[in-house]
Amino acid sequence: MQIAHDQDAAFSNLETYILTDSIGVIERYFELPLDWNDPSGVKIRVFARNLVPAVDGVVNIKSERPYMLYLQGGPGFQVDVLSYKDIAKVIHETGYQTLWLDVRGTGLSTPVSGELFQCKSDEEVAEYLKHFRADSIVRDCEAIRASLLGPESNWSLLGQSYGGCCSMTYLSLFPKSLKEVFLTGGLVTLADTPDGVYEKTVDRVIQRNKTYYSKYPRDAQRVRRIVDHLASSDVTLPNGGRLTPGRWQQLGIDFGSKDGIDRIHQLVLRASNDLDCFGQLSYWLLSAVQSRQDVDTNPIYAILHEAIYCQGHASNWAAHRAIKNHDELFQWNTVKAKGTDVPLYFYGEMIFPDMFDDYSNLRPLKGAAHILAQYEQWGKLYDLEQLAKNTVPVTAATYFDDMYVDFGLAQETAASIGNLEQYITNQYFHGGLRNDPEHILGKLFEIAKRERN
Repeated sequence: MQIAHDQDAAFSNLETYILTDSIGVIERYFELPLDWNDPSGVKIRVFARNLVPAVDGVVNIKSERPYMLYLQGGPGFQVDVLSYKDIAKVIHETGYQTLWLDVRGTGLSTPVSGELFQCKSDEEVAEYLKHFRADSIVRDCEAIRASLLGPESNWSLLGQSYGGCCSMTYLSLFPKSLKEVFLTGGLVTLADTPDGVYEKTVDRVIQRNKTYYSKYPRDAQRVRRIVDHLASSDVTLPNGGRLTPGRWQQLGIDFGSKDGIDRIHQLVLRASNDLDCFGQLSYWLLSAVQSRQDVDTNPIYAILHEAIYCQGHASNWAAHRAIKNHDELFQWNTVKAKGTDVPLYFYGEMIFPDMFDDYSNLRPLKGAAHILAQYEQWGKLYDLEQLAKNTVPVTAATYFDDMYVDFGLAQETAASIGNLEQYITNQYFHGGLRNDPEHILGKLFEIAKRERN
Protein backbone atom coordinates (compact mmCIF):
# COMPACT_ATOMS: atom_id res chain seq x y z
CA MET A 1 0.00 0.00 0.00
CA GLN A 2 1.43 3.36 -1.03
CA ILE A 3 0.67 6.29 1.26
CA ALA A 4 0.84 9.58 -0.62
CA HIS A 5 2.49 12.52 1.08
CA ASP A 6 -0.16 15.22 1.50
CA GLN A 7 1.19 18.04 3.66
CA ASP A 8 -2.19 19.70 4.12
CA ALA A 9 -3.92 16.41 5.05
CA ALA A 10 -1.15 15.31 7.41
CA PHE A 11 -1.30 18.58 9.33
CA SER A 12 -5.01 19.41 9.25
CA ASN A 13 -7.59 19.10 12.04
CA LEU A 14 -4.99 18.23 14.67
CA GLU A 15 -5.58 18.50 18.41
CA THR A 16 -2.73 20.15 20.29
CA TYR A 17 -2.02 21.07 23.89
CA ILE A 18 0.80 21.98 26.26
CA LEU A 19 1.87 19.12 28.52
CA THR A 20 4.52 20.21 31.00
CA ASP A 21 8.03 21.61 30.90
CA SER A 22 7.19 23.50 27.72
CA ILE A 23 6.44 20.29 25.82
CA GLY A 24 3.75 20.59 23.19
CA VAL A 25 1.66 17.61 22.12
CA ILE A 26 0.16 17.02 18.68
CA GLU A 27 -2.20 14.06 18.51
CA ARG A 28 -2.19 12.19 15.21
CA TYR A 29 -4.35 9.35 13.89
CA PHE A 30 -3.70 7.22 10.82
CA GLU A 31 -6.03 4.76 9.07
CA LEU A 32 -4.01 1.73 7.99
CA PRO A 33 -4.66 -1.83 6.80
CA LEU A 34 -5.00 -4.61 9.33
CA ASP A 35 -3.25 -6.89 6.84
CA TRP A 36 -0.53 -5.25 4.76
CA ASN A 37 -0.92 -8.06 2.21
CA ASP A 38 -4.50 -6.91 1.71
CA PRO A 39 -4.28 -3.09 1.78
CA SER A 40 -7.83 -2.60 0.55
CA GLY A 41 -9.30 -4.83 3.27
CA VAL A 42 -10.12 -4.22 6.94
CA LYS A 43 -8.71 -0.98 8.36
CA ILE A 44 -7.46 -0.18 11.85
CA ARG A 45 -6.64 3.12 13.50
CA VAL A 46 -3.08 3.82 14.63
CA PHE A 47 -2.38 6.67 17.05
CA ALA A 48 0.80 8.60 17.78
CA ARG A 49 1.65 11.62 19.92
CA ASN A 50 4.02 14.05 18.28
CA LEU A 51 5.94 15.95 20.99
CA VAL A 52 7.70 19.22 20.19
CA PRO A 53 9.26 21.95 22.28
CA ALA A 54 6.61 24.63 22.93
CA VAL A 55 7.72 28.25 22.74
CA ASP A 56 5.65 30.89 24.56
CA GLY A 57 2.74 28.48 24.82
CA VAL A 58 2.64 27.83 21.07
CA VAL A 59 2.75 24.32 19.59
CA ASN A 60 4.32 24.35 16.14
CA ILE A 61 2.54 21.62 14.17
CA LYS A 62 4.96 22.03 11.27
CA SER A 63 8.23 21.86 13.17
CA GLU A 64 11.22 21.33 10.89
CA ARG A 65 13.19 19.46 13.53
CA PRO A 66 14.18 15.91 12.51
CA TYR A 67 11.93 13.17 13.84
CA MET A 68 12.88 10.51 16.35
CA LEU A 69 10.31 7.72 16.51
CA TYR A 70 9.99 5.88 19.83
CA LEU A 71 9.06 2.20 19.72
CA GLN A 72 7.74 0.85 23.01
CA GLY A 73 8.64 -2.28 24.90
CA GLY A 74 6.24 -5.13 25.42
CA PRO A 75 4.81 -6.40 23.19
CA GLY A 76 1.34 -5.00 23.69
CA PHE A 77 1.91 -1.86 25.73
CA GLN A 78 0.86 1.69 24.94
CA VAL A 79 2.96 4.78 25.58
CA ASP A 80 2.09 6.69 28.76
CA VAL A 81 3.01 10.22 27.75
CA LEU A 82 3.34 11.41 31.35
CA SER A 83 5.88 8.67 32.12
CA TYR A 84 7.99 9.57 29.11
CA LYS A 85 8.04 13.36 29.21
CA ASP A 86 11.48 13.39 30.88
CA ILE A 87 12.85 11.19 28.09
CA ALA A 88 11.27 13.46 25.50
CA LYS A 89 12.85 16.51 27.12
CA VAL A 90 16.34 15.01 26.87
CA ILE A 91 15.80 14.09 23.22
CA HIS A 92 14.38 17.51 22.37
CA GLU A 93 17.44 19.18 23.90
CA THR A 94 19.54 17.49 21.22
CA GLY A 95 17.46 19.03 18.43
CA TYR A 96 14.82 16.40 17.62
CA GLN A 97 11.07 16.31 17.76
CA THR A 98 9.63 12.98 18.90
CA LEU A 99 6.85 10.68 17.79
CA TRP A 100 5.49 8.28 20.44
CA LEU A 101 3.61 5.46 18.80
CA ASP A 102 0.85 3.39 20.36
CA VAL A 103 1.69 0.38 18.22
CA ARG A 104 -1.24 -1.39 16.62
CA GLY A 105 -3.53 -3.06 19.12
CA THR A 106 -2.50 -0.88 22.08
CA GLY A 107 -3.63 2.35 23.67
CA LEU A 108 -5.63 4.41 21.18
CA SER A 109 -4.62 2.23 18.20
CA THR A 110 -7.73 0.01 17.78
CA PRO A 111 -6.86 -1.79 21.02
CA VAL A 112 -7.02 -5.56 21.27
CA SER A 113 -9.64 -6.33 23.89
CA GLY A 114 -12.43 -8.78 24.53
CA GLU A 115 -14.94 -6.17 23.36
CA LEU A 116 -13.37 -6.28 19.90
CA PHE A 117 -14.04 -9.99 19.47
CA GLN A 118 -17.65 -10.42 20.52
CA CYS A 119 -19.34 -13.18 18.50
CA LYS A 120 -16.00 -14.16 16.93
CA SER A 121 -14.76 -17.73 16.87
CA ASP A 122 -11.39 -18.72 18.32
CA GLU A 123 -10.12 -19.24 14.77
CA GLU A 124 -11.25 -15.75 13.71
CA VAL A 125 -9.62 -14.14 16.74
CA ALA A 126 -6.36 -16.02 16.12
CA GLU A 127 -6.37 -14.98 12.46
CA TYR A 128 -6.84 -11.34 13.46
CA LEU A 129 -4.01 -11.47 16.01
CA LYS A 130 -1.50 -12.81 13.50
CA HIS A 131 -1.18 -9.24 12.21
CA PHE A 132 0.27 -7.68 15.38
CA ARG A 133 3.94 -8.60 15.25
CA ALA A 134 6.98 -6.49 14.37
CA ASP A 135 6.64 -6.83 10.60
CA SER A 136 3.18 -5.25 10.64
CA ILE A 137 4.25 -2.59 13.13
CA VAL A 138 7.18 -1.60 10.92
CA ARG A 139 4.94 -1.30 7.86
CA ASP A 140 2.67 0.98 9.90
CA CYS A 141 5.71 3.11 10.71
CA GLU A 142 6.64 3.29 7.05
CA ALA A 143 3.18 4.53 6.11
CA ILE A 144 3.30 7.15 8.87
CA ARG A 145 6.77 8.29 7.81
CA ALA A 146 5.66 8.72 4.20
CA SER A 147 2.54 10.58 5.29
CA LEU A 148 4.38 13.02 7.56
CA LEU A 149 7.67 13.48 5.73
CA GLY A 150 7.32 12.17 2.19
CA PRO A 151 8.34 8.86 0.60
CA GLU A 152 12.02 9.78 0.14
CA SER A 153 12.51 10.89 3.75
CA ASN A 154 14.25 9.17 6.63
CA TRP A 155 14.06 9.43 10.39
CA SER A 156 15.68 8.21 13.61
CA LEU A 157 14.52 5.37 15.87
CA LEU A 158 14.69 4.80 19.61
CA GLY A 159 13.68 1.22 20.48
CA GLN A 160 13.21 0.14 24.09
CA SER A 161 13.16 -3.63 24.75
CA TYR A 162 10.62 -5.07 22.28
CA GLY A 163 11.07 -1.83 20.39
CA GLY A 164 14.51 -3.24 19.62
CA CYS A 165 12.88 -6.23 17.88
CA CYS A 166 10.86 -3.81 15.79
CA SER A 167 13.95 -1.72 15.06
CA MET A 168 15.88 -4.74 13.78
CA THR A 169 12.92 -5.69 11.59
CA TYR A 170 12.93 -2.11 10.32
CA LEU A 171 16.65 -2.36 9.54
CA SER A 172 15.96 -5.61 7.71
CA LEU A 173 13.07 -4.38 5.58
CA PHE A 174 13.52 -0.64 5.06
CA PRO A 175 17.07 0.45 5.94
CA LYS A 176 16.96 3.43 3.58
CA SER A 177 14.18 4.95 5.68
CA LEU A 178 16.43 5.13 8.75
CA LYS A 179 18.97 7.79 9.55
CA GLU A 180 20.15 6.23 12.83
CA VAL A 181 18.92 3.75 15.43
CA PHE A 182 19.25 3.83 19.21
CA LEU A 183 18.43 0.76 21.30
CA THR A 184 17.98 0.42 25.06
CA GLY A 185 17.78 -3.15 26.33
CA GLY A 186 16.74 -4.09 22.82
CA LEU A 187 19.40 -6.45 21.47
CA VAL A 188 17.13 -9.48 21.54
CA THR A 189 17.89 -12.78 19.87
CA LEU A 190 17.57 -13.18 16.10
CA ALA A 191 16.88 -16.91 16.43
CA ASP A 192 13.85 -18.58 14.83
CA THR A 193 12.33 -19.94 18.06
CA PRO A 194 11.95 -18.76 21.66
CA ASP A 195 13.39 -21.93 23.19
CA GLY A 196 16.90 -20.58 23.67
CA VAL A 197 15.51 -17.34 25.09
CA TYR A 198 13.65 -19.11 27.87
CA GLU A 199 16.50 -21.45 28.72
CA LYS A 200 18.60 -18.35 29.41
CA THR A 201 15.69 -16.57 31.07
CA VAL A 202 15.28 -19.38 33.60
CA ASP A 203 18.98 -19.15 34.49
CA ARG A 204 18.65 -15.39 35.04
CA VAL A 205 15.52 -15.79 37.12
CA ILE A 206 17.17 -18.42 39.33
CA GLN A 207 19.98 -15.99 40.07
CA ARG A 208 17.53 -13.20 40.96
CA ASN A 209 15.64 -15.55 43.30
CA LYS A 210 18.89 -16.40 45.05
CA THR A 211 19.55 -12.69 45.48
CA TYR A 212 16.03 -12.16 46.82
CA TYR A 213 16.18 -14.93 49.40
CA SER A 214 19.70 -13.92 50.39
CA LYS A 215 18.47 -10.42 51.17
CA TYR A 216 15.21 -11.56 52.81
CA PRO A 217 15.87 -15.08 54.17
CA ARG A 218 12.74 -15.14 56.34
CA ASP A 219 10.63 -14.71 53.22
CA ALA A 220 11.33 -18.35 52.33
CA GLN A 221 8.95 -19.48 55.09
CA ARG A 222 6.51 -16.65 54.41
CA VAL A 223 6.25 -17.52 50.72
CA ARG A 224 5.76 -21.20 51.49
CA ARG A 225 2.93 -20.36 53.88
CA ILE A 226 1.27 -18.00 51.40
CA VAL A 227 1.45 -20.47 48.53
CA ASP A 228 0.22 -23.32 50.72
CA HIS A 229 -2.80 -21.15 51.58
CA LEU A 230 -3.44 -20.43 47.89
CA ALA A 231 -3.10 -24.09 46.97
CA SER A 232 -5.76 -25.09 49.51
CA SER A 233 -8.15 -22.16 48.96
CA ASP A 234 -10.18 -20.65 46.15
CA VAL A 235 -8.96 -17.05 46.22
CA THR A 236 -10.72 -14.62 43.89
CA LEU A 237 -9.27 -11.24 42.95
CA PRO A 238 -11.41 -8.09 42.76
CA ASN A 239 -11.87 -8.35 38.98
CA GLY A 240 -12.85 -12.01 39.11
CA GLY A 241 -9.47 -13.51 38.40
CA ARG A 242 -7.99 -16.35 40.45
CA LEU A 243 -4.96 -15.98 42.69
CA THR A 244 -3.34 -19.38 42.36
CA PRO A 245 0.16 -20.43 43.43
CA GLY A 246 1.37 -19.96 39.86
CA ARG A 247 -0.09 -16.49 39.59
CA TRP A 248 1.55 -15.53 42.88
CA GLN A 249 4.89 -16.75 41.52
CA GLN A 250 4.39 -14.57 38.44
CA LEU A 251 4.99 -11.54 40.65
CA GLY A 252 8.68 -12.37 40.21
CA ILE A 253 8.67 -10.56 36.88
CA ASP A 254 9.36 -7.49 39.03
CA PHE A 255 12.75 -8.91 40.02
CA GLY A 256 14.15 -7.50 36.79
CA SER A 257 13.34 -3.88 37.53
CA LYS A 258 14.77 -1.30 39.90
CA ASP A 259 13.70 -1.96 43.51
CA GLY A 260 11.66 -4.96 42.33
CA ILE A 261 13.05 -7.34 44.93
CA ASP A 262 12.08 -4.90 47.67
CA ARG A 263 8.58 -4.41 46.29
CA ILE A 264 7.97 -8.15 46.28
CA HIS A 265 9.22 -8.38 49.86
CA GLN A 266 6.68 -5.78 50.92
CA LEU A 267 3.86 -7.79 49.33
CA VAL A 268 5.10 -11.00 50.95
CA LEU A 269 5.32 -9.29 54.33
CA ARG A 270 1.79 -7.88 53.99
CA ALA A 271 0.33 -11.21 52.85
CA SER A 272 2.00 -13.04 55.75
CA ASN A 273 0.66 -10.44 58.17
CA ASP A 274 -2.84 -10.87 56.72
CA LEU A 275 -2.69 -14.60 57.37
CA ASP A 276 -1.62 -13.89 60.94
CA CYS A 277 -4.45 -11.42 61.52
CA PHE A 278 -7.33 -12.80 59.47
CA GLY A 279 -6.44 -16.30 58.32
CA GLN A 280 -6.98 -15.05 54.76
CA LEU A 281 -5.68 -12.39 52.40
CA SER A 282 -7.14 -8.90 52.71
CA TYR A 283 -8.80 -6.88 49.97
CA TRP A 284 -5.81 -4.51 50.08
CA LEU A 285 -3.40 -7.34 49.34
CA LEU A 286 -5.54 -8.83 46.57
CA SER A 287 -5.97 -5.44 44.96
CA ALA A 288 -2.22 -4.78 45.19
CA VAL A 289 -1.39 -8.10 43.51
CA GLN A 290 -3.91 -7.44 40.74
CA SER A 291 -2.46 -3.98 40.11
CA ARG A 292 1.06 -5.44 39.76
CA GLN A 293 -0.06 -7.78 36.97
CA ASP A 294 -1.17 -6.04 33.81
CA VAL A 295 -1.82 -8.76 31.24
CA ASP A 296 -5.56 -8.36 31.83
CA THR A 297 -5.35 -4.86 30.39
CA ASN A 298 -2.61 -5.67 27.86
CA PRO A 299 -3.64 -9.04 26.39
CA ILE A 300 -1.28 -8.88 23.39
CA TYR A 301 1.57 -9.33 25.86
CA ALA A 302 0.21 -12.70 26.94
CA ILE A 303 -1.00 -13.89 23.56
CA LEU A 304 2.00 -12.95 21.39
CA HIS A 305 4.89 -12.75 23.82
CA GLU A 306 6.42 -15.98 22.59
CA ALA A 307 5.34 -15.49 18.98
CA ILE A 308 7.54 -12.39 18.68
CA TYR A 309 10.51 -14.78 18.45
CA CYS A 310 8.97 -17.23 15.98
CA GLN A 311 9.99 -17.51 12.34
CA GLY A 312 8.68 -20.66 10.66
CA HIS A 313 8.21 -22.43 14.00
CA ALA A 314 5.55 -22.74 16.68
CA SER A 315 6.28 -21.53 20.20
CA ASN A 316 4.49 -24.47 21.87
CA TRP A 317 4.47 -22.65 25.24
CA ALA A 318 8.27 -22.41 25.39
CA ALA A 319 8.44 -20.87 28.87
CA HIS A 320 6.23 -23.61 30.31
CA ARG A 321 8.47 -26.26 28.79
CA ALA A 322 11.66 -24.55 30.03
CA ILE A 323 10.42 -24.16 33.60
CA LYS A 324 9.36 -27.81 33.77
CA ASN A 325 13.04 -28.72 33.73
CA HIS A 326 13.38 -27.07 37.14
CA ASP A 327 10.41 -28.42 39.09
CA GLU A 328 12.61 -28.74 42.16
CA LEU A 329 12.72 -24.93 42.33
CA PHE A 330 9.42 -23.73 40.85
CA GLN A 331 6.78 -26.47 41.32
CA TRP A 332 5.08 -26.10 44.69
CA ASN A 333 4.21 -29.78 45.24
CA THR A 334 7.80 -30.78 44.47
CA VAL A 335 9.31 -28.06 46.67
CA LYS A 336 6.91 -28.83 49.51
CA ALA A 337 7.86 -32.48 49.46
CA LYS A 338 11.60 -31.69 49.65
CA GLY A 339 11.42 -30.25 53.17
CA THR A 340 10.23 -27.31 55.22
CA ASP A 341 13.29 -25.13 54.61
CA VAL A 342 13.34 -25.27 50.79
CA PRO A 343 12.36 -21.93 49.20
CA LEU A 344 9.87 -21.77 46.35
CA TYR A 345 11.15 -19.65 43.48
CA PHE A 346 9.23 -16.93 41.68
CA TYR A 347 8.86 -16.91 37.90
CA GLY A 348 10.21 -14.18 35.64
CA GLU A 349 9.04 -12.79 32.31
CA MET A 350 7.15 -15.90 31.25
CA ILE A 351 3.74 -16.76 29.85
CA PHE A 352 1.96 -19.98 30.85
CA PRO A 353 -1.15 -21.73 29.48
CA ASP A 354 -2.99 -21.56 32.81
CA MET A 355 -2.82 -17.76 32.76
CA PHE A 356 -5.76 -17.93 30.36
CA ASP A 357 -7.78 -19.46 33.20
CA ASP A 358 -6.45 -17.35 36.06
CA TYR A 359 -6.76 -13.89 34.47
CA SER A 360 -10.38 -12.88 33.96
CA ASN A 361 -9.86 -10.79 30.83
CA LEU A 362 -7.71 -13.48 29.17
CA ARG A 363 -10.34 -16.20 29.48
CA PRO A 364 -12.23 -15.24 26.28
CA LEU A 365 -8.91 -15.40 24.40
CA LYS A 366 -7.86 -18.84 25.66
CA GLY A 367 -8.83 -20.73 22.52
CA ALA A 368 -7.08 -18.25 20.21
CA ALA A 369 -3.96 -18.33 22.41
CA HIS A 370 -3.70 -22.10 22.10
CA ILE A 371 -4.17 -21.90 18.33
CA LEU A 372 -1.37 -19.36 18.03
CA ALA A 373 0.93 -21.38 20.31
CA GLN A 374 0.67 -24.24 17.80
CA TYR A 375 0.95 -22.05 14.67
CA GLU A 376 4.05 -22.85 12.59
CA GLN A 377 3.73 -20.53 9.60
CA TRP A 378 5.04 -17.32 11.17
CA GLY A 379 6.87 -15.26 8.56
CA LYS A 380 10.45 -14.02 8.68
CA LEU A 381 11.11 -11.00 10.85
CA TYR A 382 14.80 -10.45 10.15
CA ASP A 383 17.03 -10.46 7.09
CA LEU A 384 20.33 -11.69 8.52
CA GLU A 385 22.24 -10.87 5.35
CA GLN A 386 20.94 -7.31 5.32
CA LEU A 387 21.67 -6.86 9.02
CA ALA A 388 25.23 -8.13 8.57
CA LYS A 389 25.94 -5.50 5.89
CA ASN A 390 23.98 -2.77 7.65
CA THR A 391 25.33 0.77 7.21
CA VAL A 392 22.77 2.64 9.33
CA PRO A 393 24.47 3.75 12.57
CA VAL A 394 23.13 1.66 15.46
CA THR A 395 23.98 2.56 19.06
CA ALA A 396 22.79 0.29 21.86
CA ALA A 397 22.66 0.50 25.64
CA THR A 398 23.12 -3.04 26.96
CA TYR A 399 22.60 -3.95 30.61
CA PHE A 400 24.87 -6.68 31.89
CA ASP A 401 22.44 -7.74 34.63
CA ASP A 402 19.29 -7.52 32.50
CA MET A 403 16.88 -10.28 33.62
CA TYR A 404 14.71 -9.92 30.52
CA VAL A 405 17.36 -9.79 27.77
CA ASP A 406 20.21 -12.20 28.37
CA PHE A 407 23.59 -10.52 28.00
CA GLY A 408 25.16 -13.43 26.13
CA LEU A 409 22.34 -13.54 23.59
CA ALA A 410 22.56 -9.76 23.25
CA GLN A 411 26.22 -10.04 22.32
CA GLU A 412 25.44 -12.67 19.69
CA THR A 413 22.91 -10.27 18.18
CA ALA A 414 25.33 -7.35 18.35
CA ALA A 415 27.92 -9.37 16.44
CA SER A 416 25.33 -10.04 13.73
CA ILE A 417 24.57 -6.39 12.96
CA GLY A 418 26.95 -4.20 11.01
CA ASN A 419 27.84 -0.65 12.10
CA LEU A 420 26.73 -1.19 15.71
CA GLU A 421 28.34 0.17 18.86
CA GLN A 422 27.36 -0.47 22.47
CA TYR A 423 27.35 1.19 25.83
CA ILE A 424 27.55 -1.74 28.28
CA THR A 425 26.85 -1.15 31.96
CA ASN A 426 26.01 -3.09 35.13
CA GLN A 427 24.71 0.02 36.88
CA TYR A 428 21.17 -0.29 35.53
CA PHE A 429 18.55 -2.94 34.99
CA HIS A 430 16.24 -3.22 31.99
CA GLY A 431 14.45 0.06 32.73
CA GLY A 432 17.55 2.24 32.66
CA LEU A 433 16.04 4.56 30.05
CA ARG A 434 13.08 5.40 32.29
CA ASN A 435 15.10 5.54 35.48
CA ASP A 436 17.90 7.79 34.21
CA PRO A 437 17.19 9.08 30.70
CA GLU A 438 19.74 11.87 30.88
CA HIS A 439 22.60 9.45 31.53
CA ILE A 440 21.53 6.63 29.20
CA LEU A 441 20.66 8.89 26.26
CA GLY A 442 23.68 11.07 26.94
CA LYS A 443 25.96 8.06 26.59
CA LEU A 444 24.23 6.89 23.42
CA PHE A 445 24.39 10.30 21.78
CA GLU A 446 28.04 10.66 22.80
CA ILE A 447 28.95 7.31 21.24
CA ALA A 448 26.93 8.06 18.10
CA LYS A 449 29.02 11.17 17.44
CA ARG A 450 32.35 9.32 17.42
CA GLU A 451 34.19 8.92 14.18
CA ARG A 452 33.91 5.42 12.78
CA ASN A 453 36.75 3.53 11.13
